[in-house]
Amino acid sequence: MKTIQRILCPTDLSSESDEALRYAVALTSAYGAKLFLLYCSEGTSDGNESEGKAACLAARSLFTESLAPHLGLNTFCDLDWQGFVAENVDDVGKAIVDEAANHKIDLIVMRSRRRPQAAILLGSTAETVSRTAPCPVLVTHPREREWVGFSTGEIDLHRILVAYDFSSDAEIALNYALSLAQEYQTELHLLHVLAHGEPEEPELAWLQKTESAYTNAARKLQWAIPKEAFLWCRILSEVRWGKTYQEVLAYAKEHEIDLICLGASGSDFSVGALFGSNVDRILRQAPCPVLIARPIKLADLPSTPSGEVRAEINL
Repeated sequence: MKTIQRILCPTDLSSESDEALRYAVALTSAYGAKLFLLYCSEGTSDGNESEGKAACLAARSLFTESLAPHLGLNTFCDLDWQGFVAENVDDVGKAIVDEAANHKIDLIVMRSRRRPQAAILLGSTAETVSRTAPCPVLVTHPREREWVGFSTGEIDLHRILVAYDFSSDAEIALNYALSLAQEYQTELHLLHVLAHGEPEEPELAWLQKTESAYTNAARKLQWAIPKEAFLWCRILSEVRWGKTYQEVLAYAKEHEIDLICLGASGSDFSVGALFGSNVDRILRQAPCPVLIARPIKLADLPSTPSGEVRAEINL
């Protein structure tokens, strides 16, 4: 099982944002990890010490109130957690990424609101964090397939989908999916999407090439799975033709997938792509939580961005 020792859950202390806490608490309990809560206060501040302490005291009560509904079968005594307040934050996404690096976080768990179409080009905090985080990011959304019990807080995963493009990032996503599949005895689905190309040769030669591409991709999907995984996990693999994000979303809906795992480097979020990248679109439209698997990058020395008041709550 993948080692997850430190989980960061950013929250704006609203009921909608706090839905991510249910997943964060469940994973913290399952992995015996430590949970870090982060509240970022936007706006200006003179950054004096008294304001920082006041924010700390106010957040302490709000953090515990936010956690309480999501403890499930746990109690506060069962949970190892710590809260942070960052004030005078100009860029919430950057603040989250900085805290993740400073505290050597293994997984960020956060909520993403479904943004209106008119705001898509502006991006979202979740997309910003997914682009630049030093660790994997689990993004949950409203109106999605849930796999953490509302009353018990127990994890109930059944089907995991890995969008696999044979890249090193996809390999990271597969490793996380294999770990979860083994732990929770789930089905593991691998999907590779081939792009449709225009025939530049006689039809028969073109058909032979496309058939060969399909066969090669199907064979490589089988090779990607460690042999021992077939002993404890039902594995299904499929190759499709089309646009990656459309096929991933369609497959997730058809097979009632509980979690989509994607590998993504920062370059996948192309500024030049007017309507966003595959990862952007999947994040915005997925019918279930999405795990953006990124290589762990540890900070050498913790630092606090200049102009930001930071209060720490130890519990």
